[in-house]
Amino acid sequence: MCLAIPAQVQEFLDEQMIIADFGRGVKREVSIALLGEKLEIGDWILIHTGYAVSIMSPEEARETLELWEELWESEEKEKGNLRQS
Repeated sequence: MCLAIPAQVQEFLDEQMIIADFGRGVKREVSIALLGEKLEIGDWILIHTGYAVSIMSPEEARETLELWEELWESEEKEKGNLRQS
């Protein structure tokens, strides 16, 4: 299974690398070499293995991040239940 995570463009390092904000305090360098479209600061992109693979609308990003939050919360709850057992 492949996973891709939304992130927001924060800074351009050069023509092929950016700093992307994944939320929760996580920022990483990401390659935009696979995108044929021009990006701007604040754009939302979908990241897979360190590469931006597509541009997303803010609405798509918000919906996807909400699903990720549900997964994280569920995992934290499950970890808590395992510790109590």
